[in-house]
Amino acid sequence: MDYSQFLAMKQELALLVVFLIVFLYDTFMPQRAGKALPAVSTVLLLLATAAGFCSHCLGSACATEAFAGMYATSPVISAIKSILNIGAVIVLIQSASWANGESMRMRRGEFYELLLVTLFGMYLMISARHFLLFIIGLECASLPLAAMVAFDKKHYESHEAAVKYILTAVFSSAVFMMGLSFVYALGGSLYFGHLYTALSTGSHSLMLTLALAFVIAGMGFKLSLVPFHLWTADVYQGAPTSVTSYLSVISKGSAAFAFLVILAQVFGSLYSNVWEWMLYALIILTITVGNLFAMRQHNMKRFLAFSSVSQAGYIMLGVIAFNTMGMAAMMYYILVYIFSNLAAFGVIGAIENATGKTDMTDYRGLSKSNPRLAFSMMLAMFSLAGIPPFAGFFSKFFIFTGAINQGSVAIYVLVLIALINTIISLYYYLLVVKAMYITPGDPAVGTFRSSCSERLGLWITVGGIMLLGIASCVYTWLLDTSFLSPMAAYFM
Repeated sequence: MDYSQFLAMKQELALLVVFLIVFLYDTFMPQRAGKALPAVSTVLLLLATAAGFCSHCLGSACATEAFAGMYATSPVISAIKSILNIGAVIVLIQSASWANGESMRMRRGEFYELLLVTLFGMYLMISARHFLLFIIGLECASLPLAAMVAFDKKHYESHEAAVKYILTAVFSSAVFMMGLSFVYALGGSLYFGHLYTALSTGSHSLMLTLALAFVIAGMGFKLSLVPFHLWTADVYQGAPTSVTSYLSVISKGSAAFAFLVILAQVFGSLYSNVWEWMLYALIILTITVGNLFAMRQHNMKRFLAFSSVSQAGYIMLGVIAFNTMGMAAMMYYILVYIFSNLAAFGVIGAIENATGKTDMTDYRGLSKSNPRLAFSMMLAMFSLAGIPPFAGFFSKFFIFTGAINQGSVAIYVLVLIALINTIISLYYYLLVVKAMYITPGDPAVGTFRSSCSERLGLWITVGGIMLLGIASCVYTWLLDTSFLSPMAAYFM
């Protein structure tokens, strides 16, 4: 075996180094030094992220394969990993106050170690070009998340959420691997490239359609696509807020790109005949059901859970576009969604840590008692709703443009339905703004000062919401990177 192949895994190796340093620090440093662990973890992951961007800018992140083609990396893969790293860094910053709390003193190291392990699994999912490596990455990303969801040992809801998550994860993995067994029987290989060739030359049988349906169902769980979304609200509500924020953006972003890779590089030849119509139905259901159920929620974490279900439908428009512009738009949408959703969860976490309140009615009069938190939440809601001139408007514009560029009549109808749902989503996002700024009465939450880490996290997310709508160079960079990707050949 040529061990020099590991050098192709630069970002994985950097993340592994971060994990080892965090593990050794947590294990051997004296207890009084434990409070510095959040800062150490954040700085190390930030350095790894900067190294990933530098390698991309210097041109060293070229398209490379390793381990007999089971692993692949390219500029676009490096870019999506760096985007996930940005979200993870923000989560680490926002969670520092919670991790240093009294109840977390003995377990803060486990939180950071589990988070890094899940991120490593997501890296493998994105770079896998063989289903065996993909399954390893999928389970590496999923199982530690169950432990993170159950982290709040003193709350029954956290235990309940973890049980629901692990049972659903196990069932969805079983469904996914059932589909893979059918695919293997039809294609005789687990390599993405070999399967693409075999499926493009073979007949489109009922067994192939069933296999693809199982694969989409298994990945639909990770993305919270309807009707595979039923775990989302309970898990988001029961898990600690820092874990919920990580689960809502980082896990969803990695699953979306991995899903795109599988559909393009394995089932790309079946696009118009099979999975295009499957995804049309899933996208319409996901966006519509997510919006309708979000209107009925009063708990802020359940509210954002159904909001994230709806947002998953918009992300999938980048997949259904099946072109390079759609891939770039999806990456940009995920980046904007990271800043927007983490800004909302940052406010929720700050209020919950200070008062323990998470109900929407508790946000009544927040603009009077805590105007900066209210302003941050308002910007997050406006961006998630797609109101100009904030970044969320441009992310929706680009992903609609990428989808329409596909050119079929059906895609125009799909985008029209998505646009109508965007108008519907304005109603429930503005309910939060109404509670903070318009609803009469004394403030339900008194004035308090959030921690330094919480304020820093909000400054970063608010800055991202405002700047990403202005800095067009970000989308241009992602589009240029997508055109240079080897996967662009599958869209031609």
